[in-house]
Amino acid sequence: MRQILGAIIKANKKFNLIEDGDKIAVGVSGGKDSMVLLYALSLLQKFADVNFEFVGITLKLGFPDMNFDKIKKFCEEKQIEYYVIPTKVYEILKRNRDKNDRIQCSLCSKFKKAILISEAKKLDCNKVSMAHHFDDGIETLFMNAIYNGYLASFKPKMFLTETEITFIRPLVLCTEKAIKKNVKKNRLPIVESTCPKDKSSARQEIKEWLKKDVYKKFPQARINFQNALLHPNRVELWDEEEKN
Repeated sequence: MRQILGAIIKANKKFNLIEDGDKIAVGVSGGKDSMVLLYALSLLQKFADVNFEFVGITLKLGFPDMNFDKIKKFCEEKQIEYYVIPTKVYEILKRNRDKNDRIQCSLCSKFKKAILISEAKKLDCNKVSMAHHFDDGIETLFMNAIYNGYLASFKPKMFLTETEITFIRPLVLCTEKAIKKNVKKNRLPIVESTCPKDKSSARQEIKEWLKKDVYKKFPQARINFQNALLHPNRVELWDEEEKN
């Protein structure tokens, strides 16, 4: 986990993500990213120069055949505080399909965010941590450009004034490749998603395009995209000329 921990420490120094006295709610989907984050924070807590607490929270969305017992067992072994929260998200999504009769990823994301914040506040957490990584940041940049018409990605740290909760993303400088490697090396338990749109979402389409077309043809593009995200002052768009 040395590479992952190094990237988290670097991100923390750059974006001031984890501070003394923080109690952080970690969103645990059961996938590789959130399990690496959960385990990494348990290790970081032992030697970090900041004192913080954290808890893992899994939202049981209602997708069929998803059992989180092995994650619960893992957390017990590692002495990680962990909660599984039942929800009716999938039932609501099925009743609110889009015009093509598909469940809406954006609606699901909003529900998950709201419920996670609510549960975090019940546990007296002041921060919520998501497991989005470096490659997610690039994919989000292109998703917004292609589907929404603006250049933007998620922020490593964001304070939500309405809920008075700070969102942080400690894996923001970690690559997906490193995450996959550490899941296998540390034998972390993974719960595969049974969401009907898993592997067929707009994000997955962008991921495959970047991997098979862009990075294959232009290997230097990945690091250049990272530099673009880390240096927003380099962006120059078409500003209207000021009128006298």
